[in-house]
Amino acid sequence: MFTVTLQSTGRRFDVAAGETVLEAAQRAGIALPYSCRAGVCGSCKATLLAGRCGYPRNPPLALDADERAHHAVLLCQAVPASDLLLEAREVASVEDIARRQLGVRVTGKHLLAPDVTGLHLRPVDGEPRLQWLPGQYLDVLLDEDRRRPFSIANGPQPDGTIELHVRHVAGGGFTSRVADELAVGDTLRIEGPLGTFVAREDSERPMIFVAGGTGIAPVKAIVEHFLALGTRRAMDVYWGVRHAEDLYLRTQIEGWQRQARQLRFHAVLSDMAPLAAAPLRTGLVHEAVLSDHPDLSGHDIYMSGPPAMIDIARHRFVAAGLPEDRLYYDSFDYAPDVLAQIIASRAGFHA
Repeated sequence: MFTVTLQSTGRRFDVAAGETVLEAAQRAGIALPYSCRAGVCGSCKATLLAGRCGYPRNPPLALDADERAHHAVLLCQAVPASDLLLEAREVASVEDIARRQLGVRVTGKHLLAPDVTGLHLRPVDGEPRLQWLPGQYLDVLLDEDRRRPFSIANGPQPDGTIELHVRHVAGGGFTSRVADELAVGDTLRIEGPLGTFVAREDSERPMIFVAGGTGIAPVKAIVEHFLALGTRRAMDVYWGVRHAEDLYLRTQIEGWQRQARQLRFHAVLSDMAPLAAAPLRTGLVHEAVLSDHPDLSGHDIYMSGPPAMIDIARHRFVAAGLPEDRLYYDSFDYAPDVLAQIIASRAGFHA
């Protein structure tokens, strides 16, 4: 057994043999940043100041050569080989919220976009309401210990309603079931809350929100949280999608603009827009951010979307002056078993 010490606070916790740093921290009630839990997204990156660790489960795909040369480690995969001294961010706001499993019933289902289904879930009779912070996610529990992660698209509600945006993936068993078979009244088993992508309220800096596809779901929850607080901080919401019809929350976001004059919405289409959508910007969403804000040193950025988007954007944003500890992001577009296939296919490239 080895001991991990967090430099910023001096907190210490023990790590059992074969356990990752993240697992041990969670067992000790210490909230360190994480998202995909598979070494792909980089949310759990920390700096190793002293000690040794290895990656017996999955390679640290989210770290580039420069980051590894500067002793960066991924806490979701790093297994200590000695006592460790780490420089890592803590997310104290999520520490007091217990993760648990519960049964939920589908109380609403509607088509948001051609390939996105909106679900409303509530706890079944006898189950207490799930507690979470806006921006967190949950796992839908399937058979054979399989899980499917989904962002919660709203904050806690008095009736316990949980809103999910489920994108249909071709060949995806569960997402096909949601699109074609799941009906109001059906039940699911979930576990949550998960993740540390939550609002940071101890800042007065302007905020930039960057979403790719259904990554708008947790962004929606966090923006609504700040609006409910009555924040006066400037907010720019960038949403990158392929086609105009994928902007399924456009009317609601435009409603945010009427509610808060300091909020600006930027839709970005990655495919060439048809004539009807000509006024919309085209290109990649992170490039739109950089075009409007070439100097990011004075901002906080919240970002959610596919791993490829997260990977390139976080490097570009830091290069544009954004301090990395002001970049909060979430990426879990793939289920754990799908991630395992990705890792197996990419491991040789990153070896």
